[in-house]
Amino acid sequence: MNVKGDWRTGALVILGLLLVLVLTLAAFGIDVRVGLPTIVRGAAGDWFGITKTLVRFVPLCLIGLGILVAWKAGMFSVGGEGQYVLGGIGGATIFAVFGPGLGGLSAPLMLLLGAGFGVVLGMLAGWLELRRGVPVVISTILLNFIAIELMAYLVRGPLQEPKRQLFQSATLPDALMLARFDRQTDLHAGLFVAILAVVGVGIYLNATWGGFRLKVVGDSPSAARASRMNADRTRMEAMAISGGLCGLAGAVDYVGLSGRLADGFAQGWGFMSIPVALLGGLNPFGTGVAALFFGGLLAGCEQLKRDTAIGNTLVPVVQGVAVLAFVAILRWREWRAKQAEAAP
Repeated sequence: MNVKGDWRTGALVILGLLLVLVLTLAAFGIDVRVGLPTIVRGAAGDWFGITKTLVRFVPLCLIGLGILVAWKAGMFSVGGEGQYVLGGIGGATIFAVFGPGLGGLSAPLMLLLGAGFGVVLGMLAGWLELRRGVPVVISTILLNFIAIELMAYLVRGPLQEPKRQLFQSATLPDALMLARFDRQTDLHAGLFVAILAVVGVGIYLNATWGGFRLKVVGDSPSAARASRMNADRTRMEAMAISGGLCGLAGAVDYVGLSGRLADGFAQGWGFMSIPVALLGGLNPFGTGVAALFFGGLLAGCEQLKRDTAIGNTLVPVVQGVAVLAFVAILRWREWRAKQAEAAP
């Protein structure tokens, strides 16, 4: 891994996002000297704020990494939401079938099946593009809705809690859930899964033949063909890895945080993670930094909404402004490159 380059990417990401946050607060008419410290206090002012930030970091990071891998291969998937939901379904299915009988094996199997369900959905979207010509952007959007409706059916049918009184799955016993850091907060061992995923994706992309092949296929399909690389196979592998990471995020949230499936299980993490991956420069370390920033922003805005009327509406505004700024910078760089080429 290029550690120096990764740290520089992370520093640029966080500085750029802080600038966007300051400008957005000013645009809303909020005194930056009041609003910014309030957000920082809510996100990192004490142990409870830090844990809220880290809990939100986990799904943002895992799904952001999944989106990153797909986009690196030229597969512009926006299916993180549906794959996340299927990951939760995978975990709930293990508990519905085996109950508490698996003991300590339950959590690993839930994570494994959740990731597996995400792999299947990711590969289905890849197959639709590569074999049937359905753009992956379109197929993943539609598959998101299918996954959400499937969950709604399951919590009213096969996975509904035993008493059939609530539209949700049975609640996991505490003994089967991921370990918590303490009983006063929601922070769980899934944090380590997200950190390991950042390292693993970084190693895969920068230190393996598979990662090199994936980047070549995404950057230059013609070069990949000239090198006799199987571009379609590489793209399918990317979609499988992408779906697995997003499904793992859903399984981690199920077995580490919520302990049950219900209509509110899909909280938009899949959509929020797209700007996380983009603003991380499609770099694993940068994506981790961006996920931490937006996790803190979500936690900090809970504190801010007690004092102002904008509440969590600040988060999508910051994301939108940051993405627009990101696109503008890319366009500017393209224009500069064309100007340089045209110069005598």
